[in-house]
Amino acid sequence: MNPLNIVILAAGKGTRMYSDKPKVLHTLAGKPLVQHVLDCASALKPQQICVVYGHGGEAVPDAMRQYAARFVIQEPQLGTGHAVQQAMPHLADEGSTLVLYGDVPLIQHSTLHQMQQAGEGLVLLTVNLPNPAGYGRIVRDAQGDVQSIVEEKDATPEQREICEVNTGILLAPTKLLRGWLDGLQNNNSQGEYYLTDIVSMAVQQGVAVHAVQPSHEWEIHGINSKSQLMVLERTWQLVEASRLLIQGVTLTDAARLDVRGKLNCGRDVEIDVGCIFEGEVSLADKVRVGAYSVIRNSSIAANTVIEPYSHIDNSEVGADCHIGPYARLRPGSRLQEGVHIGNFVEIKNSEIASGSKANHLSYIGDSSVGSRVNIGAGTITCNYDGANKHRTIIEDDVFIGSDTQLVAPVTVGKGATIAAGTTVWKNAPAGELTMNDKNQSTRPGWKRAQKVKK
Repeated sequence: MNPLNIVILAAGKGTRMYSDKPKVLHTLAGKPLVQHVLDCASALKPQQICVVYGHGGEAVPDAMRQYAARFVIQEPQLGTGHAVQQAMPHLADEGSTLVLYGDVPLIQHSTLHQMQQAGEGLVLLTVNLPNPAGYGRIVRDAQGDVQSIVEEKDATPEQREICEVNTGILLAPTKLLRGWLDGLQNNNSQGEYYLTDIVSMAVQQGVAVHAVQPSHEWEIHGINSKSQLMVLERTWQLVEASRLLIQGVTLTDAARLDVRGKLNCGRDVEIDVGCIFEGEVSLADKVRVGAYSVIRNSSIAANTVIEPYSHIDNSEVGADCHIGPYARLRPGSRLQEGVHIGNFVEIKNSEIASGSKANHLSYIGDSSVGSRVNIGAGTITCNYDGANKHRTIIEDDVFIGSDTQLVAPVTVGKGATIAAGTTVWKNAPAGELTMNDKNQSTRPGWKRAQKVKK
């Protein structure tokens, strides 16, 4: 396959967005519009990506610096043809150049690949719309061959009746594109250099003009206002919901789901209403996610239940766990199998081993918690001394009574019991009861109460 250049036009101000932010930096499905386009472009493995920006100063290149792209400013902005001209000095003549738009975020890799397979010459992406208002029309001859594109403001009444429209996305041999751009004129109602004028130039030179259509109309929808952004957001979320339903995921209401990244689901996963998934999220077999939960960059193992209104961020949750309602797992939380984290419990940067539970109103931060530990309501690990963070270690089979403060750094030994209301500021011995009198004390030989079998 010939070498590929990609030019992304991202210089528009977006006046109708009523925002100081460049239009292409407004977000859809959790990431900026132009980032969607850059991700799709990168998947084609081009030799060069060139982003033409304008309004917003350096905001666009600053926001997208993680991409191996060249950023070129268009100043002043004299139309789409003029915008592509700014990129041409940075493109080699060999191969082809694909022109994309930073405010058309949902173009799909499969559609662009189809354009690459369309044949030699100029390839246009077109679509038939029942209401083509606002789009340039594709003018064909009696044989059905593309002859030109006419912008709506310059179209005759008959041409405005044409339903096949130009999306603006095109693929052309770079060497030919360079010559066509040099020949552009601005004798139109806007006084701009239209990229679409290259079509008639190609026809006059006998260059083949191919038209390809996307699989989905929503791929070519552009964003010019907050209303259009909202509509396209919902459109995309319904696409994501349909994908999940086809895979066998149970959604209580497909219209009340937000996937802002990648959501991978196993078999028999159930997702209630109002849930938000951000970044990379993995839900294993038979995971249930309760209403209005937010999960970001996390993995949830099989058979785990997430109760409503729980927040999980950059965490790993093992199998057969029970989280929430109203629980919060902050970054660095790692839960092994069978862990219970209950209502209004916050875990941060901590490992909790199998079978342990903190069911009510507790904060566990910067801690290592062993297996089969019971953490009573109102327990706090005091991990911050005002300058530095310190770690708490709670070994296996520990029972911590309600309203306990563990002042890190501190270790609670295996099988120890901490009486309710105790402030632990030095290590608690294994297998013993630790409590506060006037001073912290330990009662050797004390035995924990045993559950009476009924």
